[in-house]
Amino acid sequence: MPEVQVLVNEIVSKLQKRKIEGANVTARLTAELLRTVISQQKVPPTNQAAALIEVIRDIGEQLIAANPSELAVGNIVRRILFIIREVELSFVTNTVEGLKLSSEDDDIDNCQVVSAGAAISVRGHLHAPSLHALLDRTTDTATTCHPSALRDGYTGQAEKNARSSKLKRDVIEAVNELIEDINTCHEQIADHAVELIHQNEVILTLGHSRTVMEFLCAAKEKKRSFRVYVAEGAPMYQGQLLAKELVARGLQSTVITDSAVFAMISRVNMVIVGVHAVMANGGIIAPVGSNMVALAAKKHGVPYVVVVGTHKLCPLYPNNPEVLLNNMRSPSELLSFEEFSDFMDYRVGNGAPLLHVVNPLFDYVPPELVNLFITDLGGYSSSYIYNLINDYYSAEDLIMQQKY
Repeated sequence: MPEVQVLVNEIVSKLQKRKIEGANVTARLTAELLRTVISQQKVPPTNQAAALIEVIRDIGEQLIAANPSELAVGNIVRRILFIIREVELSFVTNTVEGLKLSSEDDDIDNCQVVSAGAAISVRGHLHAPSLHALLDRTTDTATTCHPSALRDGYTGQAEKNARSSKLKRDVIEAVNELIEDINTCHEQIADHAVELIHQNEVILTLGHSRTVMEFLCAAKEKKRSFRVYVAEGAPMYQGQLLAKELVARGLQSTVITDSAVFAMISRVNMVIVGVHAVMANGGIIAPVGSNMVALAAKKHGVPYVVVVGTHKLCPLYPNNPEVLLNNMRSPSELLSFEEFSDFMDYRVGNGAPLLHVVNPLFDYVPPELVNLFITDLGGYSSSYIYNLINDYYSAEDLIMQQKY
């Protein structure tokens, strides 16, 4: 697949150079890329799912290694691996059930034994022999039970090709649904706004988040009257951008400095923030300053609410070595290079910096500081996140070996 590899290399290069950033963008591009890979991948007559899994894992490892801080990339890779396993499981289960019914009709005890054995193996891991290999064995045994099938042996290859085509078609259909969920999660989350935001409340948020903006605007459209305090989110000042967008859509907004959060929190009824990722323990990785806001909210008994799409749910824990909790931005966002050069000690060789600048992008907020998660599926407490994650990922895919 030379054309596909060109696409993979292009996305990897953009991730490495930080030309594409943000959970929504990287999640969508990853899903679209892997959909293309699946559609163009030629799979063998047997072990189709295992072959797809091997290819997706290999490309997924390249994408994850390109920028480990973009956790949404790994989330989507694991989600698609889970989809492949579930599609094969469903296909095998349906086929085994069909064979069992056929065996009961024909009173062929031997076939019943084979079908039962295949059914027991349905939940097995995709190691040799794979589930499709078991299907092939079942098909062979069924042929032995029905001598007339020997005359139609040439149909076996056609059936294998049909299974391969159906597997890929069903997987691609599921991936299309995943992409649609990524694109529309903001609207689905916003549907819950009217239940959470009440008349004359004061809401505090931090930085810029499209999900937060759509959530607040949805409440405004339902005739809720409320004010929004927006912490500016230095040094990128994304909060100022959000405040301008909210005002343009008719919402009363007030920009405050990040350091004023504790001073203003006593006037606030609720904190609503967007996040970069939600970890398996219910902790969040969010824009820098989010932990300070969470601590202020906890101190004053203000609910801290996270609005997040399910594609940001990460099956890893913050202490996993694969997790990069932070990403350092350029010091030039805080101090220009011209100003920085004034703080060099030229008595040491070619000059040594007397001033160091640290510019982290994210904060980690522990689960005990989060009161509620609003997702496109509904509202959940932080203690339920682990159960929710189990619905989207397979334990076999949690650890992706970093070969690149």
